[in-house]
Amino acid sequence: MLIQTDTIAAIATALSDSGIGIIRISGEKAIEIADSLIRSKSGKKIVKNAKSHTISYGFVVEKDALENKTIVDEVMVSVFHAPRSYTKEDVVEINCHGGILVTKKILDLVIREGARLAQPGEFTKRAFLNGRLDLTEAEAVMDLIHSKNEISLKASFSQLRGDLSKIIQKLRSEIIYEIAFIESALDDPEHISLEGYPERLGHKCDEIIREVKKLLDTAENGRMIRDGISTVIVGKPNAGKSSLLNMILGQERAIVTDIAGTTRDALEECVNLRGIHLNVIDTAGVRETEDRVEQIGVEKTRKYAKDADLILYVVDTSVDLDENDKEILSMIKDKKIIFLLNKSDLEQKVSENDVTALLGSSHGDYAMIPTSAILGKGLEELEKEIEKLVFQGKIENNDEVMICNLRHKEALSQTLNALNLVKKSLEDDMPEDFYSIDLMEAYSRLGSIIGEEVGDDLVEEIFSKFCMGK
Repeated sequence: MLIQTDTIAAIATALSDSGIGIIRISGEKAIEIADSLIRSKSGKKIVKNAKSHTISYGFVVEKDALENKTIVDEVMVSVFHAPRSYTKEDVVEINCHGGILVTKKILDLVIREGARLAQPGEFTKRAFLNGRLDLTEAEAVMDLIHSKNEISLKASFSQLRGDLSKIIQKLRSEIIYEIAFIESALDDPEHISLEGYPERLGHKCDEIIREVKKLLDTAENGRMIRDGISTVIVGKPNAGKSSLLNMILGQERAIVTDIAGTTRDALEECVNLRGIHLNVIDTAGVRETEDRVEQIGVEKTRKYAKDADLILYVVDTSVDLDENDKEILSMIKDKKIIFLLNKSDLEQKVSENDVTALLGSSHGDYAMIPTSAILGKGLEELEKEIEKLVFQGKIENNDEVMICNLRHKEALSQTLNALNLVKKSLEDDMPEDFYSIDLMEAYSRLGSIIGEEVGDDLVEEIFSKFCMGK
């Protein structure tokens, strides 16, 4: 993979009016470029002779064609000498005032002096190509930036710290040992015996398979922690779905009326409950109707419910259960459901036993909570049940390594398939060189996770998703 050594620059902070703006420069001419632009109060150059990991006070100066100098801004400049920097190259960061105009002006001067504008994620890409980060750690940088709650922040930092990399490297080390042993024994059978080896290799494969499965078992929770829980509110018209959404959000977001069928299209909102990110969708009430527009809304409800991680089924306990309730239950079977027995402040016609009787035995995991959207009752209980039902109560204070990336999950699944093929070859008493083929496949798939065995196309795709300046 070609490692570029030219000098790149970009604005590393949000381009908006703010207290501070940072222009980051990396490459072999980073110090030279900064030194040509920045002067001390007495007019002396200060960057070239600055020690690494120090910050100096000065002024960005622009020269015109006649060598006349104009002060652009008052700045603090940080210097990091290779290889002790984020990219393992010489890096300079100019901290200026955060106005859009002044930040852009300084970047333009840096480009004029010989740098080029960095591509999205190019600083982190260079850190990866130069061996400062592996691919999982590089991906964790953007996950950290986009973290939506404390749990995803913790998981991203764990990955950035190298916790996942250590496990992957350990597994690869164990696999490559077995490959080397087999190849050595086949090359030198007089001195290295394979007697009893298939049984030993079987035990080793079982150990590695357990480790891979343990990681894969965290993938579903990891996805929901990273991207949020797809949470769909369903129920009959006028059951209080929109009122519930407003209660969760703590604001009047959805229109609430006494008229059944007010909500005809889905309304999507994001909310953070107890550190858990929910992507909440309020849907049209499910009922038989001749209204074509309302029918379209009901069909959308079915689609959202099918793809949901969690269903909040709002039951109006002030009216009897009917065929519409049966229809809704058939639509959400096998889902994780929290039944919200709403309008508990009114005379009750439906109890928990009534809902349980309607459920029968063919349903997924569920919980029931009496609520009153009008009185704000049941919100705390709902928060606890979401944590308990979706994450089996294991989400808080959980220090295990978690798979939050679909690419990692796919690579681990492929690793598992390869190891199972090794086990099959052992069971079928196949020649030893068959073991090596599938062991090497497992080794390669694990390597793709940390970037040991990836192509240019994948690297480009991953870093193209990064923000500018990172």
